[in-house]
Amino acid sequence: MSLEARRDVFQAISDPTRRQIINLIAHKSMTLNAIADNFAISRPAISQHIKILTECGMIVVEKVGRERFCEAKLDTLSEVSNWVDQYRQLWNDKFNSLDKYLNKVQLHNKPKKQNEKFN
Repeated sequence: MSLEARRDVFQAISDPTRRQIINLIAHKSMTLNAIADNFAISRPAISQHIKILTECGMIVVEKVGRERFCEAKLDTLSEVSNWVDQYRQLWNDKFNSLDKYLNKVQLHNKPKKQNEKFN
């Protein structure tokens, strides 16, 4: 199995630089040079990140004249959202169960009021 066959959205967002690139181009397409100007790393390193993002389906690179423009394809993030949602529900269920238990314990340990007698 080749490395490209295993690339997915999770690999795309696993690197902080790639997440920053996605943030940069989320609202407007940018050239490779414009993207690279935002980082203190080499242009070949940025190109490698762009390649991975392209292989993961997170961006599309379109050549316009001599420039290459990168455009984000954020619909692929739904895969991450769906994966997280299953665990969100699991933890919500656990927290609801804990909340019920704590309420039960609190009611059980509540001090009983004593009747005061007046003389």
